[in-house]
Amino acid sequence: MAITLQKIAGGILFALILVVGLNLVVNGMMPKDDSVAPAVIAAAEGGIQMQAGQPAEIGAAAGAGPAAAPEEPLPQRLAAASVEKGREVAKRCQTCHTLNQGGGIKVGPNLWGVVGRPKASFPGFAYSDAVKSLGGTWTYADLDKFLTKPAAAAPGTKMTFAGLPDPALRADVIAYLRSISPNAPPLPK
Repeated sequence: MAITLQKIAGGILFALILVVGLNLVVNGMMPKDDSVAPAVIAAAEGGIQMQAGQPAEIGAAAGAGPAAAPEEPLPQRLAAASVEKGREVAKRCQTCHTLNQGGGIKVGPNLWGVVGRPKASFPGFAYSDAVKSLGGTWTYADLDKFLTKPAAAAPGTKMTFAGLPDPALRADVIAYLRSISPNAPPLPK
């Protein structure tokens, strides 16, 4: 009887260790999305007044703080973009994509040469019908829209990345992707 209880206790302990261990491994593999923190800090510095427990959208909509500035046009954001900052932000992409010339497929297709490349065209990658239906080539405007929120740009996409809501960060990433795209078209004016 005592051996049976020891086996049960050991099995439960093993299962708990397995769950905690897998959680640590999975969390270590997932990219960290720090793009929300600057928005929260900016909202706090902008003086948005909210009551306890009130969502930020309600406080902003009620006129408690300044309205969000309109997004700068893409050509201006790209002109001011930093390839180096984009390279740093694009490290998040490496969880699912390769970024080097001749790189293979991971969870997503290789992104080398993506700017100006026909959509859903990387050899051997099984694109979702949502991305296949986009058609055309990856323009700067298309990349900006897709990187904002992939699920909204291509409803039904298999890509689970939440997106980059910060327009300056998106421009930096697009500038980096352009730097690794030998056939990239000229920047829009």
